[in-house]
Amino acid sequence: MAEKTFNIQPLGDRVIVKAVEPAEVMKGGIIIPDTAKEKPMEGHIVAAGKGKNVDGKIIPMELKVGDRVLYGKYSGTEVKINDEEYLIMREEDVLAIIK
Repeated sequence: MAEKTFNIQPLGDRVIVKAVEPAEVMKGGIIIPDTAKEKPMEGHIVAAGKGKNVDGKIIPMELKVGDRVLYGKYSGTEVKINDEEYLIMREEDVLAIIK
């Protein structure tokens, strides 16, 4: 995935995630309309904050730009940046890093 430059820097322990869209055609060749698709739960980190502030100390993020992650179905806040849709969420809303 090519990295893009953003005019937005997430604060604290927040990340910006670009969702990976699910395939439109299933194994049997059935095409799934947009209205019937489930929300994606996988994406790529495209920007990350510096870390969580605990008692005046910054705890660095485990996540970094480029990580492929799984997150909760209803996690994050949807935003539109440069005419593309992204999610802004806390690091704790990310369930796993896909290796």
